[in-house]
Amino acid sequence: MAEEKGKEETEEESEQAIDRRRFLNWSWKALGVGLVAEAGWTTYDILVPRPSGAFGGIVDAGTANEFPEKTVRYFLNGRFYITSSQGNLLALYQKCPHLGCRVPFCSSSQQFECPCHGSIFNIEGEYLAGPSPRGMDRFPVTLDGDEVVVDTANLIEGPARGVLTGPGEPAGPSCLEAPEASPPAEHVEAPGEHMESPGEHMESPAEHVEAPGEHMESPGEMGGASPGGAP
Repeated sequence: MAEEKGKEETEEESEQAIDRRRFLNWSWKALGVGLVAEAGWTTYDILVPRPSGAFGGIVDAGTANEFPEKTVRYFLNGRFYITSSQGNLLALYQKCPHLGCRVPFCSSSQQFECPCHGSIFNIEGEYLAGPSPRGMDRFPVTLDGDEVVVDTANLIEGPARGVLTGPGEPAGPSCLEAPEASPPAEHVEAPGEHMESPGEHMESPAEHVEAPGEHMESPGEMGGASPGGAP
């Protein structure tokens, strides 16, 4: 009886040890699954931008009907331009691919013209001239119903030089051209310049005054003959 009792106790202890190992194994597995899930969510949270309305996230740019053909609108909070050309909406990054200057849009030429080094791009951000290595970089644009949504977390490199599907010529004068030089001012004489002094060119009182008797004829000079002359 004692041997059977001891054998039963040993079996019970073995079963309890197995249960503890199973519990620990399942606990570690559950913990591992939780850590993997947490890591996955953290990665998703970092890589997928949330709607923030500012640069680095999702920016709501308004409705599609706000951008008729040839519209160019700047969004300061997103650091991009929305342009409408040939039925397409583009979100062009404000920085010049050359050295990062902000590129303004010239309304007269209908082109983007960099004031720093003279790079020029058409309304679709395609390269036209200057030292820029490519066209203007851009962000993905999607339509959520009628809403225009720009993802500023994903920057797309601009088109290479030579790619030209939009306008290639300016619509008017460039904003980079220097204004015409004004003609030189006419010479204005200072007061008193070239004015004669009061006594200049005036004759002195005694100048050319005839002496008494000068040019007066002698008494016999007018008669023509002396009184005692022959008739």
